[in-house]
Amino acid sequence: MGDSRERARRVLADAGLPSGALAGVRPLAGGTYNTVEEILLSDGTRYVLKVPPPPTVPGLRHERRLLVAEAGFCAGAEQAGVPAPRAVHLAPDGTEPHLLLTACPGVPWPEAAPAGEEHGALRTELGRQVARLHRVTGTAFGYPSGALGPLAPDWRTAFTAMTDAVLADARDHRPWLPRPVDEVAAVFRAAAPALEVVTVPVLVHFDLWPGNILVDRPADGPARIGGLIDGERMFWGDPLADFVSLALLDDIRRDDAFLAGYAEEGGPVALDEGARLRLALYRAYLDLIMLTETVPRAVGAEDARRVRERVGPHLAATLEDISEASKFTS
Repeated sequence: MGDSRERARRVLADAGLPSGALAGVRPLAGGTYNTVEEILLSDGTRYVLKVPPPPTVPGLRHERRLLVAEAGFCAGAEQAGVPAPRAVHLAPDGTEPHLLLTACPGVPWPEAAPAGEEHGALRTELGRQVARLHRVTGTAFGYPSGALGPLAPDWRTAFTAMTDAVLADARDHRPWLPRPVDEVAAVFRAAAPALEVVTVPVLVHFDLWPGNILVDRPADGPARIGGLIDGERMFWGDPLADFVSLALLDDIRRDDAFLAGYAEEGGPVALDEGARLRLALYRAYLDLIMLTETVPRAVGAEDARRVRERVGPHLAATLEDISEASKFTS
């Protein structure tokens, strides 16, 4: 903890904040890649500090310089008027890379456990917030960190680079997959023409599972979305891609309240055959990441088994859906 306090003082000083006002540092749970800590000042102000692992730690190809992507997400969320952390200070390179963020109010959705009318109202609000995010557009497609090279001029090129990277990770790390890597690659290639309808690069969080959605219950009003956090996986791409983590291992079409809120803010909700095929591609991409990352994360045999049992059948079924739908893609 002593090292954490000293690091926190240095980070505060780098950000032009009063390092002498540091009151405490505590680790925050939930991060699977970066070290995440809460920094508390004597006046009650809270910050969140993210520190990436050393470059010698194994990871996936797209995970390099995630701090840059998260700072980009924060800027986009601020532009959209969506509750999310604000980047206070970014130092993506050097001997002590880090990102200092403001803290959002509330607790993760699973801890808040909203039910009944409150659950429906929050999902509707979430739909409105995500639709606002999707109004933020970029100049090109892909990961803004540069981890996979420069941004691409079209979505098909960008998403192909993204899937090629995780398939290369799978070849390197040799995780259990329901089908051989080359067969999975062929499924993606056959469906690639479906991506060409996406012509506007939209801000996509891509990690909006319940743990990254904070629920705030203020004393003077109803529960609300306190913040959309951990935007380090963001990319510029198809807004439909956000529907994957928002209905993790499920189907967003079951979430009437979310879709109603999304439509209220003008989000496109017509899931025709082409949209369903693209959504399946994004599901398969995330499934591949979840299965492959168990190896460099060294999660242990029991955790790897749980991921395999949950994600494996989902990926197998999704690949079948893609193959079937691709037959009708011109």
